[in-house]
Amino acid sequence: MMPTAYDTAWVARLADLDEPIGERSLEWIRAHQLADGSWGASQPYYHHDRVISTLAAITALARQANHRDRARLARAKGALKEALSGLGRDPAGETIGFEMIVPTLLHEARSLGAVNHRETGVINALAPRRSAKLAVLPDGMINRFVTLGFSAEMAGSDGLQLLDAENLQQADGSISYSPSATAYFALYVRRCDSAALRYLENTVIDGALPNVAPFDVFEPAWVLWNLKHIPMDDEIEALCQPHLDFLENSWTPGKGVGFAADYQPKDGDCTSITYDVLNSFDRSVDLDAVFHYEAPYYFRCFDLESTFSISTNTHVLSALREAGLAKEHPAVRKVLHFLGKVRVGTPFCFDKWHASPYYSTSLAVYACLGYDDDMSRESVRWIIETQNENGSWGYYDVPTAEETAYCLQALALWKRSTNDVPDDVLKRGALWLREHIDPPYPPLWIGKCLYCPVLVVRSAILGALVLVGQVV
Repeated sequence: MMPTAYDTAWVARLADLDEPIGERSLEWIRAHQLADGSWGASQPYYHHDRVISTLAAITALARQANHRDRARLARAKGALKEALSGLGRDPAGETIGFEMIVPTLLHEARSLGAVNHRETGVINALAPRRSAKLAVLPDGMINRFVTLGFSAEMAGSDGLQLLDAENLQQADGSISYSPSATAYFALYVRRCDSAALRYLENTVIDGALPNVAPFDVFEPAWVLWNLKHIPMDDEIEALCQPHLDFLENSWTPGKGVGFAADYQPKDGDCTSITYDVLNSFDRSVDLDAVFHYEAPYYFRCFDLESTFSISTNTHVLSALREAGLAKEHPAVRKVLHFLGKVRVGTPFCFDKWHASPYYSTSLAVYACLGYDDDMSRESVRWIIETQNENGSWGYYDVPTAEETAYCLQALALWKRSTNDVPDDVLKRGALWLREHIDPPYPPLWIGKCLYCPVLVVRSAILGALVLVGQVV
């Protein structure tokens, strides 16, 4: 998992406690301010990512009151204003917990004199949604059993009454495997907590920290899903077995899995893709776990969620087909109706877990194969029409290997199902992809900020190249 400015900025606050890890993270933040004065992903420019990353960095630096940061903070003010002005232009929507965390960060940054008072409107707009989410918490408390535990830092220094402190930490000392939430815990909840600091020391690399660690279910499940579409010899299949064992052993009957083996909230996305992978490798787990996330009109990602996920429903549809359910099955019909409804008038779709429409649209091409080929055909046509002259794909300013891999994966699977795709489209795409096969890859996945799970992306790239080689 690549490092993020957001999580690193929270760990930088530990410099207040004279913790060496905090000092190292401060230096990383100072060294990674972007040219426009903001922090976050350099590409793509995603306003929510820039806002939350810049606010976290501003607050960490302002707390130090170090004269060497004055010019840096002055540049950051202007960059923050620009990022805030474009929040409505991010096509995939908010980052995780944005409405919960940003009011807290803005309030603190203003109290430090690090931002202007014009941002009050942002807080006022987010406040009702923040209150609504808190209102549905079981017992009104945040702990490791609810998804808000991952964003526990939203409570701030004056909201400790929201926290069920005795039930926040995981066994490894983290708060829901979030470095930012864990740094918050060590600073405000249990000052200098040794287990929390040990987790952060074990996670940091060169002063920087990732969006989440560990993610020991999510990573192998997505990698194996990308590889399941290609032929494997005995050696490769044998190498998969320990990872399949781990996924199978992490499975909770009736609920499935979460992104990490010991993460308490399970989810429909990880559950459906893990079911799909295990079943395709002749491992037996219960389909009831996938159906646990069924709602009246679609399948949920989490039990308590405010917005639906398109990619989760495509993964559910793939799992239902892997389980052998016919097109007439009510659950299959439900997902197809949902996908048709959210895509009315467009052949592509955005999803809350990924900034690029090529991710969820390519998943939908495969998921709908044999269920609704007309829906897949529309998306295939759009993918072909939006290919760049050099063979690549990319929704934002620059093409990426990740997006190109998803498009080639979808087109190759479509062609393998006896459908027509021009060979030239696949050949040009594969040629460009081979020349851009290695990381770093731009962060396109949506967490509390943008991030990149490197091996997941690499598996999509390698798998796509093998698939193209099969069909051309």
